[in-house]
Amino acid sequence: MTVDTGAEAAFVLVPEAHTGDWVWDRVAAVLRRAGARVLCATLSADSRDGSADLETHIADVIRQVDAAGERVVVVGHGYGLLPALGAADRRRDRVVRVVHLDAAGLPGDGDTALDVLPALPRPASGATEVPPPTREEWQRLGSTEGLTHAVLDKLTVRALPQPAATLTQPLRLSEGAARIPRTGVLCPADGSTIERLRWMASLGDPRLSLLTEPGNTFLEVPTGHWPMLSEPDLLAKALRQAAAGEGESLALPADHVPDHLRPFAVEVPERARERGERVDLYLPDDQGPRPAVLFVHGGPLPAGMRPTPRDWPTFTGYASLAAQLGVVGVTLDHRLHAPDDLVRAAEDVSAAVDLIRAHPRVDGDRVALWFFSGASPMAAPWLSAPPPWLRCLAANYPLLEPIPGHGTDGDRFRPAAAVRGAGDLPIVLTRVGLEDPMLDATVERFLDAAGQCGAKVEVIVAPHCRHGFETVDHTEEARSVIRETMRRVLGHLGA
Repeated sequence: MTVDTGAEAAFVLVPEAHTGDWVWDRVAAVLRRAGARVLCATLSADSRDGSADLETHIADVIRQVDAAGERVVVVGHGYGLLPALGAADRRRDRVVRVVHLDAAGLPGDGDTALDVLPALPRPASGATEVPPPTREEWQRLGSTEGLTHAVLDKLTVRALPQPAATLTQPLRLSEGAARIPRTGVLCPADGSTIERLRWMASLGDPRLSLLTEPGNTFLEVPTGHWPMLSEPDLLAKALRQAAAGEGESLALPADHVPDHLRPFAVEVPERARERGERVDLYLPDDQGPRPAVLFVHGGPLPAGMRPTPRDWPTFTGYASLAAQLGVVGVTLDHRLHAPDDLVRAAEDVSAAVDLIRAHPRVDGDRVALWFFSGASPMAAPWLSAPPPWLRCLAANYPLLEPIPGHGTDGDRFRPAAAVRGAGDLPIVLTRVGLEDPMLDATVERFLDAAGQCGAKVEVIVAPHCRHGFETVDHTEEARSVIRETMRRVLGHLGA
């Protein structure tokens, strides 16, 4: 998609939290050699009296916009997107486009940086500033893939404290802000791809509705969260494309059927279910207590989406198939609505397990947990200390560690660390050949860790299948994998 916004536009570059204008040096040099006018914003860092806040940073950017000329593209990296949006809104007569550079979330009127950027550390109570990251803590803000040791050292040495009020003061935007064209420049190693955003848009995510509007585009730079340091030439090229309105659109045709609502690849007779507040049970014909399989959908998913995952064909299909084969199939809706919701979503899974095991139609000593996609980090607590009733743990096309920059620290939700405690627990892992490389890399790291400790992992490979193959790949290979995976899981349940 191309929309002519005028290639002669100047650039105002706004840095990430804890950094300064110097991070743009190499990108700015490339853009200037191509004939562009470039200004790099310096965000006020003096927080000794607590006076520097988000409005201070917006004013910093406005000064650069006013100096840049009549046609300006404002680029916000990470936290820098908030002051970039604030300045663009107040200079709508000058700003022709805002570039979201690897910035998680879509800030709106009333949002704070902490609302939309879970990776940012919370200021201590009463503190006027947040200390800069240590060398080991940069990974929290986003993937450091592509950074050399020397660059990472420089980033650490030159890091600045972040004024606390810049993170807690709400962003104020007018209704006119939505009409400023946007381009998202995504960094796949940091967990963002055009394909993933398009899928989120197909879910009806209200947070992405603005970005599906005509004139809003997306580009990718294959690196981590710091493309200005790891791939300055590629980033400069992407920024010039953004200034020209180039990139892909997220807009979907009116007759589009989202992947997750397409039919299940295996024909399974519809079965009645026992409907609960969050949990549905698909009961087999055998009236005695039977083993159970809990299917845990992926995420994060918008809180208000309909239908909810337990009504998606993938999960009604698996649960119906399990019941047809003589075990209790269970689906649930958990609350993984944002990357930092893993704790409460894991609590939902635990509550569902307790409910299932207490059900009179369930043999509480024979239960399997089956995780999908982005829910798979929640497998870690069950791997680290498997209870005796857990007879099998399965994962389909899993993300096996939290995405960098999404505010989840430590090993609580890292299956590669937890697998050391798995002992004899059978693990059935379904791996697709046409997978997102970032997700597949987490599978590789998990399998390496499992191999080192001798964990019992059975890998089922679907070389020609895609993520979510149960509804997107209506092929014999997909059907075969569904049946084989179910056979193995049920075999470990003694069914």
